[in-house]
Amino acid sequence: MQKTILITGATSGFGLACAKRFAAEGWQLILTGRRTERLQNFCAQHPAVTVHWATLDVRNRGEVEQFIHELPDTFQKIDVLVNNAGLALGIQGAQEADLDDWETMVDTNIKGLMYLTRTVLPGMVKRNRGHIINLGSVAGTYPYPGANVYGATKAFVKQFSKNLSSDLVATKIRVSNIEPGLSESEFSVIRFHGDKKKADQVYKGTQPITPDDIAEIVHWVTSVPPHVNINTVEVMPVCQSCAPFAIHREKA
Repeated sequence: MQKTILITGATSGFGLACAKRFAAEGWQLILTGRRTERLQNFCAQHPAVTVHWATLDVRNRGEVEQFIHELPDTFQKIDVLVNNAGLALGIQGAQEADLDDWETMVDTNIKGLMYLTRTVLPGMVKRNRGHIINLGSVAGTYPYPGANVYGATKAFVKQFSKNLSSDLVATKIRVSNIEPGLSESEFSVIRFHGDKKKADQVYKGTQPITPDDIAEIVHWVTSVPPHVNINTVEVMPVCQSCAPFAIHREKA
């Protein structure tokens, strides 16, 4: 039986790589994103793949609910939901950060993930099968200067994933949280509000994780035996590690 996967934020980065990876396995795809042309291009480049797509802003609860409830019959039985849509904005300290950026991160990384999960989950419970895969971040565990609200939203993703597993323990539904470290995609370009030169500096002298690396991990967690759940995958490039505690010393 052909399986169906819903991937949010499928127009670039991890989401696009996941779409390509699962398309190669013959899965039926439901793809959402905010850039219509990129979704159309994906379909044009993969004519043999069964795709249902929509331009969708996950921050809009009504839009999300309408999209899921109006899926064509052949796409109604979602086997895997990949909550990938998310972003970081700014790197300023909390005392200087833009409140609009903070609200956008909360609305996308937390509320958008909640809306999709809550809307898709009843169908999975009814069928007693399914898999929720959330894209978290090592920033949800390890602090760094400027991560303030972004890191906090990913800490939410971590705890929400664990609590979902608790709620669903009497079902056969799986929940996984994938937590990437330094990864090269459009992530930093968006974080620096389109300043590609500044974004490129983030990866200078490193070999970061690629979207294809994460897509391979997402595919792997779906392919283990049905009685096995991969709770969390924390993944960093070899060139990255956890920083030591920071201590500020006053000058004598």
